[in-house]
Amino acid sequence: MPESALGLWLRALREESKLSLRELGQRSDVDHAYIHRLETGVKEAPSEDVLSKLATALSATSRDGEVLRFLVTNATVDRGMLEFVRKDQTITSDELQMLRTMVNRGTRPDYATSLARIRRIMMEDDDG
Repeated sequence: MPESALGLWLRALREESKLSLRELGQRSDVDHAYIHRLETGVKEAPSEDVLSKLATALSATSRDGEVLRFLVTNATVDRGMLEFVRKDQTITSDELQMLRTMVNRGTRPDYATSLARIRRIMMEDDDG
């Protein structure tokens, strides 16, 4: 089974924390095998309780926690988009949601340009 967006994000957080699956399992009181299934996409819908335990054990920022929660219901977010969002810590989960809905007709996605458009529209909306 291919990796899910949730699994990719979760694994990146765990690796940044330099924790093994077993260590994260012990810290979060979540079975390490279940965490592995989340990371590999075998399981994709953890409970809010499990997400909270994992986020706390990983010392995740509120943004990373929000993104994890978003990815539970949006498992097919493009891998390139996730990498773009991981690199730019200023991107909020709301902006990720908007990026996710943008359509790139016949062209390779340009997430930076799309994000700039989203932010410009949001600024105009705040001003107007």
